[in-house]
Amino acid sequence: MFDSRMTAVLEKLTPATPAVPAIGTREIEARLEKARALTRDLGADALLIGPGASLAYFSRLVWGLSERLTALFLPVTGKPLLICPYFEQGTVNAGLKIEAELRPWHEEECPFALIGSAMRDLGLSKLAVDPALPFAMAHRLGHATGLSLEEASPVIKACRSRKSPAEIAILAEAMAMTLRVEKAVPQILHEGISTSDVAAFIEAAHKKLGSPGSSFVIVQFGRGTAFPHGLPGVQHLKENDLVLVDTGCWLHGYTSDLTRTYCFGKPTDEERRIWDIEKEAQAAAFAKAGIGVPCEEVDAAARAVLVRYGLGPDYRLPGLPHRTGHGLGMDVHEDPYIVRGNKTPLDVGMCFSDEPMIVVPDRFGIRLEDDIYITESGPKFFTEPQSDILTV
Repeated sequence: MFDSRMTAVLEKLTPATPAVPAIGTREIEARLEKARALTRDLGADALLIGPGASLAYFSRLVWGLSERLTALFLPVTGKPLLICPYFEQGTVNAGLKIEAELRPWHEEECPFALIGSAMRDLGLSKLAVDPALPFAMAHRLGHATGLSLEEASPVIKACRSRKSPAEIAILAEAMAMTLRVEKAVPQILHEGISTSDVAAFIEAAHKKLGSPGSSFVIVQFGRGTAFPHGLPGVQHLKENDLVLVDTGCWLHGYTSDLTRTYCFGKPTDEERRIWDIEKEAQAAAFAKAGIGVPCEEVDAAARAVLVRYGLGPDYRLPGLPHRTGHGLGMDVHEDPYIVRGNKTPLDVGMCFSDEPMIVVPDRFGIRLEDDIYITESGPKFFTEPQSDILTV
């Protein structure tokens, strides 16, 4: 599958030791207690968490969305319930890492009725519902139970957007893995190599370093770099092409997210100029971040740099066509979002990308992406930002 150059580079990659541990049971229990308190503050009696990242966050149960409801029911007092298909009980029990009573349902039964029964048994009337639960399921829940439903975003955001030291440690290790992979990619490049070959190498490299694999991979060459999330199809590398690699990997259910843009050969004066402006804009966003600073002000700081150089303004091109950054953790994109209009103040434990990409339409794009976490003493980068258009 790989040529001798790729194989030689892969052989040099070894996992870090000692490995960072996964989130422990005590921290999961603390999350549940925090969610209970926030649900109570919201004026609701119980919280319903559907399948996906939030279910894993609160129970360590990794479960994908399907037409069959699997959900965590968390009353503000009392034992959690896990609603699941009857035939999935064994699998659910194997993955569940909290004390919870299983409430299974058979194929011809209505799982939403079980939730209604649980609410009535406990004398409860108002249910806060996971915002990630599909509308059709929430609608069926309301119709089947007659319950008063509340959207639970304030609870989910308050819990997941502020990372604990254990979460920061996992993210730091995942970022370090991906940075090592980013630094390895230039060693395998040659004229004619395809974007798909590079993506396959990145997947293998992440696994070699101890990750279950890439959370996503975007590889673009030349003109393809002008499209923030790439072009369909396969590209082949040419001398003096720009190379954009945006990727991340999974570790204990959390994901990294880094982008490097560099030249395979000699950059043009315009490419170097735009690269330097991008570097300055990324630094300005970092410098602005801190406890109490609204998310939108970090976005504004990056855009102000571009405007000084005649780019933009706003989302106009050449310039920055999207937000400056996004939160990340168990999802690649999650709160807090670094975008105009988001007045959420940054707080200790919040993590987000710093990637004010500059696009020169149909010619090329430059994206430098590192991730910031907020500490008591200010912002910190998980990874050292790229220093030059020729050096990853």
